[in-house]
Amino acid sequence: MIVLGVTGFGWSRVNSLNSAVTLLDDIELGKGGDDGAIDVLLVGTDSRTDAKGNPLSDEELKWLRVAGDITTSTDTILLIRIPTDGSAATAVSIPRDSYVEVPGLGKSKINAAYGATREEVRIREVESGASEEAAEAAGAKAGRQALIDSVANLTGVTVDHYAEVGLLGFALLTDAVGGVEVCLKHRVNEPFSGARFRKGRQTLSGPEALSFVRQRHDLPRGDLDRITRQQVYMASLAQKILSSQTLTDPGKLSELQDAVSRSVMIDDGWNIISFAEQLKDLSGGNVKFTTIPIADDQAWSDDGTQSVLGVDPDAVHTYITKLLGRTSPSTPSNPRNGVKVDVVNAGTVDGLASNVAGVLARLGYTKGTTSSKPINEFDSIVFAKSTDSDAAKQLVKDLGGNIEIREDSSLGDDQLRAVLTNTYTGAGSIVQTGDQGQDDQSASPTTSSTATTSPVIKADTDGPVCVN
Repeated sequence: MIVLGVTGFGWSRVNSLNSAVTLLDDIELGKGGDDGAIDVLLVGTDSRTDAKGNPLSDEELKWLRVAGDITTSTDTILLIRIPTDGSAATAVSIPRDSYVEVPGLGKSKINAAYGATREEVRIREVESGASEEAAEAAGAKAGRQALIDSVANLTGVTVDHYAEVGLLGFALLTDAVGGVEVCLKHRVNEPFSGARFRKGRQTLSGPEALSFVRQRHDLPRGDLDRITRQQVYMASLAQKILSSQTLTDPGKLSELQDAVSRSVMIDDGWNIISFAEQLKDLSGGNVKFTTIPIADDQAWSDDGTQSVLGVDPDAVHTYITKLLGRTSPSTPSNPRNGVKVDVVNAGTVDGLASNVAGVLARLGYTKGTTSSKPINEFDSIVFAKSTDSDAAKQLVKDLGGNIEIREDSSLGDDQLRAVLTNTYTGAGSIVQTGDQGQDDQSASPTTSSTATTSPVIKADTDGPVCVN
């Protein structure tokens, strides 16, 4: 979808595209270019259905080399910035294992934002008496919104438009342009993804391309190497469309339209015709791909059960600001900076204070003391110098809401105290993340490792970049 978007999809065909593509309604998005650019969130899912919700046939699943498992994983997450003059496109990959704050879930891998939220809402709707179809629709909508909000929070970029493509889309789009050229440093034979390739440059068919972008086993950097593969694939696809006669070939344009109609969904506020007009002068060298900086490529989740990629939101904001040429006024200051929070475990859940303090520190608060002390209260309380404290209101919001703010004149203007009882179910609680263990976190399996930012890959004329 990014390539069809950033190449305009052929100026004579965009009218029919509007009626062919599947539209998603009621997604909360930005204003579309008010800051001098259009920011698009492109999501590639593991869905075994087409854009209309129809299950793929057994023949199609066999052709794609995948099983018929029901899944809602978001294996590709790309934030694409395009200046309003359509002169360039920059796509920033967000690894699926990035450990971030997800609204309603707390700390989680970002690829769970869509699937976990979707299933939670679907179950709730069914239990409330909704039909399976209505519950599924409500769940999908909530899942998309959770992912959009997670990306916006992580990057500091307001998402203006949303596009989603399933497994079928990669294969159909590849075949529609006659295959895509890639280059491998080594021979590959990996059965989980079906990736079996020789060393060197080669042109992949649709199913081969899908295996190429899905493989992560037997790669030195796992998911990070898979992202690099996705980027070189999309750069090569963009270059093939931009530098060939694809856009003037009626047959190929018809295939592209068929591929889009079967596999792509976009938000209903997106005027594709106007968007395509903006991009008609885009050239291959002005399409580039990169990845957010990873702070720790050997991190573990807070409960110690999952290997994750640690990210520093402040570092991501700084990187995005510089990369995308955003001005400092468009990067909001963190209202939590400089606010010290002491956390008291007033209940019986071991490790609660330490775990919540860690969550708050990652959001930008200054870490205060942690302690355990019973309190003669049923519900949790946030203490502040004034009940009108904006910092206290922000803290209550970050802790999940519905917490009383009480005055404590002994506290400073930028000092808060969160007293948490057994009724607390917000970020960092046992309900959100599982058993956290004792307050002493020294036995955590986390291993620190700083990973450098990936290089920029361009869709230029020098041929595909050779990758693992």
